[in-house]
Amino acid sequence: MNIAIIGLGRVGSEFLEILLPRNKDGISIVAVAELGDTAGKAKAKALGLPIKSMEEITAMKDGVDILFDLTGSSTVRKGLREAMAAAGNTHTVIAPESFAYLLWTLTTNKPMPDVHQNKGY
Repeated sequence: MNIAIIGLGRVGSEFLEILLPRNKDGISIVAVAELGDTAGKAKAKALGLPIKSMEEITAMKDGVDILFDLTGSSTVRKGLREAMAAAGNTHTVIAPESFAYLLWTLTTNKPMPDVHQNKGY
């Protein structure tokens, strides 16, 4: 399962930490995107994870199975859908924060940071 994460702020950085140990379980983080200088982006760089733009990630098509949008931004949500259409990407599933929250609760006892008002699409 090839995973990409867009948004490595507080939520995305912690989600990255949860997924990293799962690399050996058939989950591979193939790309991340973050515009700011965050702890999650620094961690991704240190680990050698590819840091790409949203457009570059959506253009990876079947190279990304699930793309986690953890930005909390409706503008990014809209841009992701548009970038997927422009790239002709019908393979990648965009998982909103609500799905990330479900995975979070199934894999850890640590509470997810509650920093975004609207977790859905």
